[in-house]
Amino acid sequence: MRMIPVTKPYFTQDENDMIAETLSSGWVAQGPRVAEFEEVIARHEGVAAGIATTSCTTALHLAMTAQGLGEGMDAIAPAFTFVATENAIVATGAVPVMVDIRQDTFNMDTDKLYELIETNYVNKDGKLFNKETGNLLWGIIPVHEFGLCCEIERINDLATAYNLQVIEDAACALGAKYKDKHPGTFGNTACVSFHPRKSITTGEGGMILTNDYSLAKRLRELRTHGSTISADARNKKSGFLLPEHNEAGYNYRMTDVQGAMGQAQARKLDYIIEEKRKRALLYNSLIAEKLPEFVIPYEPENYFHTYQSYVCMLDYSRIGLDSIKSGGEYRNRLLQRLEDVGIATRQGTHAVHMLGYYRKRFGYLPEDYINAYACDHLSITLPLYVRMTDEDMVYVVEMIRKTIDTM
Repeated sequence: MRMIPVTKPYFTQDENDMIAETLSSGWVAQGPRVAEFEEVIARHEGVAAGIATTSCTTALHLAMTAQGLGEGMDAIAPAFTFVATENAIVATGAVPVMVDIRQDTFNMDTDKLYELIETNYVNKDGKLFNKETGNLLWGIIPVHEFGLCCEIERINDLATAYNLQVIEDAACALGAKYKDKHPGTFGNTACVSFHPRKSITTGEGGMILTNDYSLAKRLRELRTHGSTISADARNKKSGFLLPEHNEAGYNYRMTDVQGAMGQAQARKLDYIIEEKRKRALLYNSLIAEKLPEFVIPYEPENYFHTYQSYVCMLDYSRIGLDSIKSGGEYRNRLLQRLEDVGIATRQGTHAVHMLGYYRKRFGYLPEDYINAYACDHLSITLPLYVRMTDEDMVYVVEMIRKTIDTM
C-alpha cells in the first residue's frame, strides 16, 4: 500500500556530519553548538538575540516568567491553538482567558479581542482588572498559526492602548513575515518551535527571539537554573568554581547535539519554505479543480505564509450537512478512510476550551468560541513536505475525491 505521511523532516548528510563532529568533540550538553545555532536563527529572523530551549512550550513559560506573568493575573490567548499556549500560561500560575479566532486565517480575531477587553475588564489607575475575579490583565499571547502571521500590528496597538504586554507564540512561524518583518521584530518577544512537524527541527526544541539585550541575559540565566554564567563560558576560565545563582531558575537547556542538528537544518530553511510554498500553490490548484467541498488556506496581502502545515477547511454545507457537529463527524470518517489507504492527515489543531482540563476548570461549552469550535471539527491538514512529489499530491487529492464520492 502506498504510504504518504502528513509530514517528513528534510535531512541530508549535513546533519549526520554535524552531529558526528559534535559527538567526537566530547561536548554534548549545552555549549558552543547551541550558541552558534542561536546566532544563526537570530540573524535569519532579524533579531538581536536567540535563547534556545528544550521546546517552544518551555520557551513560552520562560518568556512569560521573565516578563512578570504570574498568580493573580490574566493573559489572553486564542481558543484555537495547540494546548501548549494555554498550558504555558497555567504553568506561571496565571489564568488563560480565551478569545475566538477568524476561520479564514485561523488566527486571533482582533475585533473580538477588543470586545473581550472592553466587556470583561475595568480600568483602575491605568491598569485593567477582571470584573469577576479581580485579576490583573497582564497581556496577550497571539499565535501565528500554521505559518501565517496574525494581525500583529493591531494587537500591538491594542496592547499599547491598554498598557499590556505581548509575547508572540510563533511556534509554527519561523520564517513567516508580515510586511517583510519576522515574528520577534514587531517589538515583542517571540517563541518558535523546532518540533519535527515544523519547517526545521532539532527533534524537540524551541527558541525565544528578542531585541532586548537585558531580557536576553535574564532568560539565559533562568534557563540554566538561574546561573549567572553558562557552563561552556565557565569552562574557558576557572571552570572548577560554580557560578552564583541569584534566583531560582529552570533546566530548559538545549543540547549541543540538537544545536548541531539545528545548524545543519538552518542552512536549508529558506529552501524548505520555498519548496513548501510551491507545493501549497499546487494543492490550491488541484483542490480548486477537484474538491469544491474544501476551502483552501488564505494568505492575505502583505503576508508571507510558510505553510508549516497545509490546513484547509471542510465546507459541510457543500456535502448537504446542516451543522458543525455533523460536519465534524463526516470529517472524521473521511480522515479515517484516508488513513486506511495509507494517507496520513490531521485536524488542524484543537479548540483548547473543549479539552478536558479547560472544560472542567472553566465550564466552557463548545459554542462559547464558535469559530474555534468549527475549526476544531472541520479543519484538515493534508500531507506536505519537501520530498513530496507532484504525483504524490495528485494522488492525495484524487483519493480524497474518490473517498468523498463513495461515502
